[in-house]
Formats: sequence, structure tokens, C-alpha cells
Amino acid sequence: MQLTEEQKTKVAEWIANGMRLSEIQERLGTEWDVRMTYMEARMLVDDLKLLPQDPIEPEVVKPAEDIAEDIAADVAGEPALEEQAPGTPGQVSVTSDTLARPGSVASGKVNFSDGQQVAWFLDQMGQMRMVPPTPGYKPPQEDMEQVNQLMEREFQRLGF
Repeated sequence: MQLTEEQKTKVAEWIANGMRLSEIQERLGTEWDVRMTYMEARMLVDDLKLLPQDPIEPEVVKPAEDIAEDIAADVAGEPALEEQAPGTPGQVSVTSDTLARPGSVASGKVNFSDGQQVAWFLDQMGQMRMVPPTPGYKPPQEDMEQVNQLMEREFQRLGF
């Protein structure tokens, strides 16, 4: 669908005034009876070399290596650890989500001894990822051996 130069100028004005892409999409329909999907409106704005006020911010996901070394370490022959209640400061625990996070084959939470909770997920490529509670968070290094063992047990329980 082609817009006139006057319409293109008006769209540029709307964006300059801070309208969001969804508002522009709606206004095109009400003012000029121009119906388009959100994606078509997005491409229109892109073709006009404009930047709407509602950019999509990507979720910050850090590789497990940035949070801890070798989460999926081989712990064959290690003594089993008793699972502990999640979220209790001073205790380390690993839980799995009943329904895996979108785009992953498994997901859950790791609770560290400092009381912080980190989301984990196993992507479709078999990569283990962790999402820290705040940017730059580093878990206590002394927790990592126990986390490795609990993650290994959890993966075995889940059939991986």
C-alpha cells in the first residue's frame, strides 16, 4: 500500500510528536481508512527512515559461562546432595518450571546462598543459559560445586 507524500509527511510528524507505532497504525485506519498490520506499519516507518518511540528492547541473556563455570560439569561418582527449599538465604537449590520458557527445552530457577535467584534455561541447541537478577550479578563461587551437582541431577530427572 502506497501513501501520498502528504500522508508520509503526516506520519513523520506523528513520530516526531512521540506517537507509538501502534497508535500510528490505528490513526492511519481512522483518518485515511488505510488498514495495515503492525508489521506493515513497522515496515512503512522503516521505509521512511523514521524511528518510532516504542522500540523493542531485547531481553538480556548472559551465557552460563559468564555466571558460573561449567554448569553442566560431569559429577559422576559424586555423593548425592539433599535438595533444599528454594529462595531461602544460605541454601542452594535448583528447580524446574512445569512449562518450559518459550524457545527452550527446559527452564527453571537456581537459588544461591546469598538469597539471589537466577533463571536458567536450556535452549534448543543444547546451550545452558542463565539470566541474572541484575546485570553484573556474580553468584558466590563456593556455591558452584553444589549447583553443578544439583543441575546434573535435575537434567537426569528431566531425561537429558
